[in-house]
Amino acid sequence: MSKNIRIERCSGTALERYIPELARLRIEVFREFPYLYDGTYEYEEKYLQTYLNCPDSVIVLALDEDKVVGASTAIPMKYETEELKHPFIKAGYDLDKVFYCSESVLNKNYRGLGIGVRFFEEREAHAKELGGFEHITFCCVERPTDHPRRPAGYVPLDQFWNKRGYVKHPELNTTYLWKDLDDTEETPKPMTFWLKHES
Repeated sequence: MSKNIRIERCSGTALERYIPELARLRIEVFREFPYLYDGTYEYEEKYLQTYLNCPDSVIVLALDEDKVVGASTAIPMKYETEELKHPFIKAGYDLDKVFYCSESVLNKNYRGLGIGVRFFEEREAHAKELGGFEHITFCCVERPTDHPRRPAGYVPLDQFWNKRGYVKHPELNTTYLWKDLDDTEETPKPMTFWLKHES
């Protein structure tokens, strides 16, 4: 990792000063495949309030001096939306024991430096410090292999996630609505969960 990069964990109201930068970064990164998300600052700032208002949430920041170049969010599943909670309730999981790693975004110029690994380590460490969790999870969008916007040579992150100890669970799935680039309206996107059991 570059010696200029520092990793910090923030929770609750300490996040407030970073909300504008985080919103900008999320819009920038989520425009890329596979999310292709046509986001707005207004929505992002509202979305990030969930983490600001929850004292058990965490955002792991990658900072180059004072500039936010990456961020990774996580929160106990019981505070998440119904779309995320429903598959776990249906499958019989205790939501109090599930910790959700929501998203990671990282500026293109800072990839390949080990920051993605640190994002997982720091979120998992936060879950351990809170205590009581049996599962850590995240979900990702499923795009067809012949999607017209799929970049040549695109490699999914499955191996990276497997190496971190996460296993794909196709039976745990949901859908989320958002507007793709060049689309005129929101459409449902299939999302699949990956799980890691906490010993």
